[in-house]
Amino acid sequence: MQLYSGFQSVVLLVLGAVALGCEVFAFVDALRHPEKAYVAAGKRTRTFWLVLLGVALAIGFVTLFNPLSLFGLVAFVGSAVYLADVRPALRQVRGIGGRSSGGW
Repeated sequence: MQLYSGFQSVVLLVLGAVALGCEVFAFVDALRHPEKAYVAAGKRTRTFWLVLLGVALAIGFVTLFNPLSLFGLVAFVGSAVYLADVRPALRQVRGIGGRSSGGW
């Protein structure tokens, strides 16, 4: 039983570290884009996303060892929404990372 508990703790720590990594990446990425890009992409303001992702980052740090708690999940979902919806729109508006039409 102790082996199972130790394995479960390791899995939760890995999940927490991955979630925290996503939250850090989202926050740093949000810092990199100017306010005008958010407006041009039709998304909320830069300040809104920085506050939301900053709170998510703080909660993610606190819930590092228990990422499946309600607060840990909400923090991860906030950063996931930024990464899945806002970041691609910002990159498209700024012309970053677009695929070239020249093949590979």
